[in-house]
Amino acid sequence: MRKKNKKIKKNKNLEGLTRLASFTSSSISSAYETFKKRQKNKKIEEIKLKKIEESSRIVKEKKELKLKEDQLRKDQEKLRLKDDELKIKDKELKLKEEKQKLEDERLNKKDEELRLISQDQRKKEKELKLKTEEQNRKDIDLKVREEEQKSKELKEQRRKNRALKAIKEEEQKQKDLEYLKIKEWEKKYDLEQKAKEEEEKIRDEKLRLRDLQRARLAEEQENKVKEELSSRLKTLDIDKTTKN
Repeated sequence: MRKKNKKIKKNKNLEGLTRLASFTSSSISSAYETFKKRQKNKKIEEIKLKKIEESSRIVKEKKELKLKEDQLRKDQEKLRLKDDELKIKDKELKLKEEKQKLEDERLNKKDEELRLISQDQRKKEKELKLKTEEQNRKDIDLKVREEEQKSKELKEQRRKNRALKAIKEEEQKQKDLEYLKIKEWEKKYDLEQKAKEEEEKIRDEKLRLRDLQRARLAEEQENKVKEELSSRLKTLDIDKTTKN
């Protein structure tokens, strides 16, 4: 009887151990499967996170590249505008030099006219002195040599002719001077008209450059707004991807 009881007890113990072993093995297998799923989910999350980081990095690099390109374009445009400004200043300087040249020529011509007037005045004074001396001699001759009246009259006529010729020559000189003055005025007027036209061109060029700068600033502002909108849309897409 004791042996039988021992055998039954032993069988029960073995059965309990078998159940315990079976339960432990099942728990370990289940825990391992859970661990594997967690590891797999963790790797998937890491891959998603890497993809999001890579996408953000690419977007950031593209944005930095775009900013560098915009800055390069702006620098090139500034250099071009600076070159245009230098050209305008060079034109203005040439225009000033041309005006100064015209003024120098006018002063030189004025000096030449004064010199001619002074020379003519000296000539007239000399002629007047000669005429006075001649008249004195004629008066003496008239008193001393009345018989040579006809000869004196002839000489007087010759003197008159010379005086008339001198008057005509003086009138011709005056006409020539007037003609030169008219020609000088016409030349000066033409140069002034050309200078005004050049100034008008320079003013129009300045206005064109100003309008171009304004248009470029407006375009840059519009591009900036577009970039901000695009950046926000990309950020929204990234947020949606992260949530998913």
